[in-house]
This record gives sequence, structure tokens and C-alpha cells, in this order.
Amino acid sequence: MNIVYFLQNILNGLSIGSVYAIFALGYTLVFSILGIINFAHGAVFTLGAYCTYALAVGDFGLNGLLAGMSLPFSLPFPLALLGGSIMAGCVGVLVERLAFRPLRAKGADPLLALVSSLGVALILVNCLQFLVGAEIYSFPSDIFGSLPMAMIFKMDGKILAVRTVQLIILGVSLAMLLVLAWFMNRTRMGKALQATAENPETASLLGINVDRYILSTFFISGALGGLAGTLIGASFGLAGPYFGVSYGLKGLAVIVLGGLGSIPGAVLGGLVIGLGEAFLPPDYSSMKEAVAFVMLFVILLARPQGLLGQQTIQKV
Repeated sequence: MNIVYFLQNILNGLSIGSVYAIFALGYTLVFSILGIINFAHGAVFTLGAYCTYALAVGDFGLNGLLAGMSLPFSLPFPLALLGGSIMAGCVGVLVERLAFRPLRAKGADPLLALVSSLGVALILVNCLQFLVGAEIYSFPSDIFGSLPMAMIFKMDGKILAVRTVQLIILGVSLAMLLVLAWFMNRTRMGKALQATAENPETASLLGINVDRYILSTFFISGALGGLAGTLIGASFGLAGPYFGVSYGLKGLAVIVLGGLGSIPGAVLGGLVIGLGEAFLPPDYSSMKEAVAFVMLFVILLARPQGLLGQQTIQKV
């Protein structure tokens, strides 16, 4: 293996793995508080990407209710990314109101909330398809302004191509992970969220408004999902309203691999799977979607609680 091939794959793996980590953190935050997987997270991922596309490009395709329409404005990509993430966060709040809170208020079985979130996901995706159709949308090549498409480096007579979108994905992802770490560990709200995740009943007795912080968690989770969806869309395009389904399954593999409920585990799991996909030999590229689940199977055989998960102690 030559050094250029190695560096190229490291860059590819870290850029896509960091997006997996951000996406999986949305799952992890909700699971750590409610102990439930939010199956609507993949739909929020998709909606965030389409919202950012609408704000940045302003034009819609040839299918769907919005066919041929355009917005009277278009925003620079950073502002569109922020706006799309906020919209996705608002959709996350809507998911909590529709799929989780009514059942939680009635003390329903958590499995019902899981099924309910799956139903909301299907509704959201079908509404999106009704509005924009099933065609593929792609961000324009000049979405990042005057920045070049790629930077070319020569090493040992070989070419190392670094796509601008990869550097942007890596930079945005790293910044978001650092901001989230600071928020969770240094702010009053972040510590209240951790207290709610640790024991909602005790947190409520200490004066923490648990429902409010659960709602905040869904907003943050949705914003992270929308951000991840946009970064994937900017790199690979928006392959129809259902393109979040495969990433949703991969996000589930990431959080289980890293350890359910573990924020550092979600980050590590995303990077491990991203690097695993990047180093897959080209002859086996058609099997890339299976890499996450093969790695999950192998690691869980050795550590059933995941890479950084805590083993549950059953009290009798």
C-alpha cells in the first residue's frame, strides 16, 4: 500500500465517518433520555438536506407539487446550512409532539413509541415526495463560492486529490462535535440534559423541567440530523426522499457499535465505520453498504455492550 493511497483513504474515511458520528449523535441523545430509538431520525436527516437545498438554490425540479417553482431569494451556503438545520430541529420537535409525548403521557409501552416514530417517518417522507417528487437533486458546483472543486498534491510521483467538499465536511463536523462537547459539559442546560438522561424522576424532584429538556433534546437531535443530511447531500447529491433510509440504518449500526447511549461511543463508531468503508478494496465497492453491519457483528461478538458502552448489571 503506497502512502498516497493510504492518505487518500484516511481523508475519505474521516470525512464520511465524521458525518456518521454527527448523525448517530442524534439517535444517542434521544436514546440516552428516553431509552427509545427514534426511527423518524432518518426522515429528519432527509428533510434537513432538502430544506438547505431549497434555501441555497431556491429552485425546485420538474415533479411534485412544487414543480417549476422557485424561492424569491437564495442564501449563501453557510446561512442555508444553518437555516436547514434549524428547520430540521423544528421537525424533530414535531416528531416528539406527535410520536412520543402522547404515548409517554399515558404511560404506554416504549415499543409503541418506537412504532409510532416509524409511522411519523413514513408520513414525513411521503409528504416530502408529494412536494418535490422522487427525482435526484444536486447542489450546484459553485455552491461554495469561488473555492476550487479540489486541491491537487503530488507525492512520490502520484496525485493526491483533496475535494473541497471533504475539507468542509471535516471542518464543519469537527466544529460541531467540539461545540456539542462544550455544550453538554460546560453549560447549565447541557448538565441538566445529562441529569435528565441519568434519572428523569430524580431530575424532576430537583426542579428540572423534564418535558422541556426532552423537547430540547429532540430539537438538538433533529438539527444534528439535518446538518448531517446536508453534508451528505452536498457531497453525493440528494437521491430522492428515501435517501435517508440507508443512512438511518447505518446510524443505528454506529450507535450500537459504539455503545448505546454513549456520546463518545457514537463518535468513535462513526469514525470506525467511515474508515472501514474507505479502506474497502475497489473490487468490493458494491459491498460498501454491508461494511457497517459486518463490523458490528464482529465487534459485538467480542463486546456485546459495544466499544465504549457500559455493561448492564441485572439486579435480582
